[in-house]
Amino acid sequence: MEYWFLHILTGSLRLLPRLLARTIGSLIGRFAWLLLGGLKRTGLQNLKLAFPESTAEERRRILRQMFRNLGWQLGEFCKMPDYSSAKASKFIRYEGLNNYLEARAKGKGVLVLTGHLGAWELSSFYHSLRGYPMSLVIRRLDNPLVDQLVNGIRCMHGNRVVHKDDFARGLLTAMHNGDTVGILMDTNMTPPQGVFVPFFGVDACTASGLARVALKTHAAVLPGFLLWEHSEKRYVLHFGEELQLIDTGDVKADILANTALFTATIEAYIRRYPEQWLWVHRRWKTRPPGEGKLYA
Repeated sequence: MEYWFLHILTGSLRLLPRLLARTIGSLIGRFAWLLLGGLKRTGLQNLKLAFPESTAEERRRILRQMFRNLGWQLGEFCKMPDYSSAKASKFIRYEGLNNYLEARAKGKGVLVLTGHLGAWELSSFYHSLRGYPMSLVIRRLDNPLVDQLVNGIRCMHGNRVVHKDDFARGLLTAMHNGDTVGILMDTNMTPPQGVFVPFFGVDACTASGLARVALKTHAAVLPGFLLWEHSEKRYVLHFGEELQLIDTGDVKADILANTALFTATIEAYIRRYPEQWLWVHRRWKTRPPGEGKLYA
């Protein structure tokens, strides 16, 4: 049922003009806001943790906009198979592409630090359209048919998938080959794969694998996010400057420090575009020993 619903939805929205597909997607997002009370409660709790100084109405406004943004991304995803480089470049531009090219030219691989912010699916897709295919670290979807459908779209122009159950080996191989790998590093983890670092001032269990691989391979790490710029009425694919890794020789401390650096970098982008982050994920679910639950 899940597969056929997604198959029919993607096929139907694909037939529509892009702006109409986005509009219908935003309506789906509005229905989700009205119907999905559990996700709404999680989102409001996350916003309260992240922005304790904001008002309840301000947090609700951000969350409503987030649901609309998710609807937009659904419309974009359905249209992605029809996008060419020329077509997509009409509503997407780069900022900081030279940062990426300089990092890639070093030949030790590039680790793109990213998260569920903005148009994350369209981000790597557009990059591949422009001749820069990359690998994507993802979790296998529970439904194998849906997984196949989604990955088929993701990889239409040379992108590759690295599953989280083959994370370390896949990344080491990619860095050895000088490839680029995008890693979504803003989801809740559990020890020992995750370590606790501050995220909006609250300890969050965060994947440490990126730091481990970066320190081992000396690959370049730089942030990359495709964000909707309201003033321009288009997306901008931002590549930040290469992050300077902390490497003192104390491996355990360096992994913790760099994981904190990566998380702080993601937080800085979210603070600039709060309505575009996936607030409905239980990011602070895993707690340090002795701490109580943050979610009901």
